[in-house]
Amino acid sequence: MSDPALDALMLPFADRRLAWPEAGALFLRAREGAALHAWAPRDRVVCEQSFRPAYDALQRAGFEARVEGTDAFPLVLVLPPRQRDEARALFARALARTAPGGRVVAAMANEAGARSGQADFEALLGPAQSMSKHRCRVFWAGTGRADAALAEAWRGLDAPRPILEGRCTSRPGVFAWDRVDPASALLARHLPGTLSGHGADLGAGWGF
Repeated sequence: MSDPALDALMLPFADRRLAWPEAGALFLRAREGAALHAWAPRDRVVCEQSFRPAYDALQRAGFEARVEGTDAFPLVLVLPPRQRDEARALFARALARTAPGGRVVAAMANEAGARSGQADFEALLGPAQSMSKHRCRVFWAGTGRADAALAEAWRGLDAPRPILEGRCTSRPGVFAWDRVDPASALLARHLPGTLSGHGADLGAGWGF
């Protein structure tokens, strides 16, 4: 399956602008794909992924997969999500997992907010180098000019929190995470008031 953001993430290594460190790299929100096979040495990359299908795919491909960790690496790769608070929290997490003197590399699709993602990345880490291809943007920077106070402010931005005056709990990254989306509201208005029993609504977002 095509994964343009992953392809873009590996461009600096394919073009020899960046070298893979001997001490290895950490890949946050990792995804398996052809570009990862081509440019990431399997014995020198640790993949963190909490989404089980992606985690299983990484393991089947022979990569070391974890749900989470605390150790630091000289190189940290990230594929930020579209939701801005969630992406900012991921940038802060990447900085926390980068060893002194290390580097963070991120890639986003243009349609997923790559321009604003790079702006946030540079607000945290300072000026970045970048490349564009596959309708995506990859950008990278060292951590020597990182804003520690901003990282602390961003670290919890994706945490679960009450919404709708405390009636429900949600978190950035869930679809329409802080509101009732129009389609769900329309559906609710047409459901009979006599519904009863037990059921499972898989993929229900925060559960409205």
